[in-house]
Amino acid sequence: MTVFSLASIPHLARNARRFKEIAGVLAKYGLAEFLAVTDPSFFKDHLTGPAGGSLAAMRRDERLRLALTELGPTAIKLGQILSTRADLIGPDLADELARLRDDTAPDAPETVRRTIEAELGEPIADLFADFQDTPIASASIGQVHRATLPDGTAVVVKVQHAGIEDDVRADLDIAMGLAELAERGIVHLRLYQPLAVATEIRRTILRELDFTREEKNLRHFAANFAGDARVAFPRSFPERSARRVLTMEELSGRTVAEMAAGPKTPEENARRATLARNAADIFFEMIFRDNFFHADPHPGNILILGEDRLGLLDCGMVGRIDERTRRTLEEAFLAVASGDAEAMTEQVMRLGRVPPGLDREALRADIEEFVADYAGQSVGGFDLSGALGDVMGLVRRHGILLPPSVAMLIKVFIVLEGAAATLNPGFSLIEVITPYASKILMRRFSPGELFGRLKRSSRDWSALFDAFPRDVLEILRRGREGRLDVQLSHKGLDAPINRLVYGMLCAALFLGSCLLLANRVPPILFDVSLFGALGGFWSLGLGLRLFRAIKRSGALGRDS
Repeated sequence: MTVFSLASIPHLARNARRFKEIAGVLAKYGLAEFLAVTDPSFFKDHLTGPAGGSLAAMRRDERLRLALTELGPTAIKLGQILSTRADLIGPDLADELARLRDDTAPDAPETVRRTIEAELGEPIADLFADFQDTPIASASIGQVHRATLPDGTAVVVKVQHAGIEDDVRADLDIAMGLAELAERGIVHLRLYQPLAVATEIRRTILRELDFTREEKNLRHFAANFAGDARVAFPRSFPERSARRVLTMEELSGRTVAEMAAGPKTPEENARRATLARNAADIFFEMIFRDNFFHADPHPGNILILGEDRLGLLDCGMVGRIDERTRRTLEEAFLAVASGDAEAMTEQVMRLGRVPPGLDREALRADIEEFVADYAGQSVGGFDLSGALGDVMGLVRRHGILLPPSVAMLIKVFIVLEGAAATLNPGFSLIEVITPYASKILMRRFSPGELFGRLKRSSRDWSALFDAFPRDVLEILRRGREGRLDVQLSHKGLDAPINRLVYGMLCAALFLGSCLLLANRVPPILFDVSLFGALGGFWSLGLGLRLFRAIKRSGALGRDS
């Protein structure tokens, strides 16, 4: 094992004090094995043993969750993001990290007011007719207050915790250092590219610190579903929003839990079933129509507005998929719907980063077993969460690394099915996926989709048509002037060409010797042409040597 000096990793060296705190907490929970690849003199005076029998009795996954909770907001947010990467950390740890809660003590009222006034440049009294100092919620990044605009509109104001950005950046710097440490010192982790994963997580968390992004997300979702009466997003107020302050319309309604706890009359049950199906269908429209989706559909972010309308909150965490990924996902869904294991194998390999030396046949066998296990389940009893968990375990077992957007999407399906099942316990997301396969095919071959694909490729065709006449004229001009050069590049052709030339020379020598023998060309020895006989024996020897070289599949030069 290679031992590294922590001073050689700048991310850790410049945050030494905070790193010591983190190392101490991890050691307290028995999670500091990674420090074995470091120089222990850096932190040896700050580590303690396990805190007691209660910690020793806990599962490792649970101890990690408690350690992240103790380490504060950044660690909690990092754990929540990692919970979407079951392909990296395994389903058990992902489930444990999904239990992380980011309740944080709120800032003092005067601190909140200073932040709002500094960001928006006006006194609170001019911005709001009423502002409630007591927050209705406080999470790791910020806290939420009720307020009223001068025109009487009820709004909520999300305010970032004072100083949180500096703390988050320092902790993310340490996370980058730990990822670099893992990549340099723990060989079996290199396959999972911990530094690249840490970079992606860092980018995601820093984006959440910028509330102007969430404000844009709200407007984006509202525009995408402007004509859909089934769903509403809070209206944002850009003039009262900034990097650390977000003002948006207050949506009033019942939570999913309150709706589920209501009366169980046939009418209410039918209503809940409709709401659950609408929620699933809305998310499928986000994903497969817009390529832009809400990435945190847990029940706390879904409200029931009025009788049959859904309200989606907290649009800070979103996911995007490109056109190629969307089409690959569609092909994967069609393969699942048709039970085509070969097609699904191909789509899994296209979606993820395949490791060198992947055993494709073993992967195909596992996927065939997966399809066989779930193909016989009825639509109503299909365990989608279990199926997606098995897919994540399958790709992890074969070392396939999924793109962050795809891993996040799988987590969205799992959480969404749980939220929909809270409304309607008999609901299965597969009820929406199965008919959606037909919708995918109809959309793919619809005139609008075909025209869109043609439009997207029109730039390439236009560039080709513009350049083609000019390139042809240039080729003809160079040909007339005698300056046309053709360059060919080949690899691995030396041995075959050598054998070909060698064989031709051998054949020519043999034929020439036969002519000398047939015409009894002098000098004659024992009534045989001497040169003809020597040439014949020579060509025979060369032929045997060529045959041996071909048989051994080696270049002729190796036999010289």
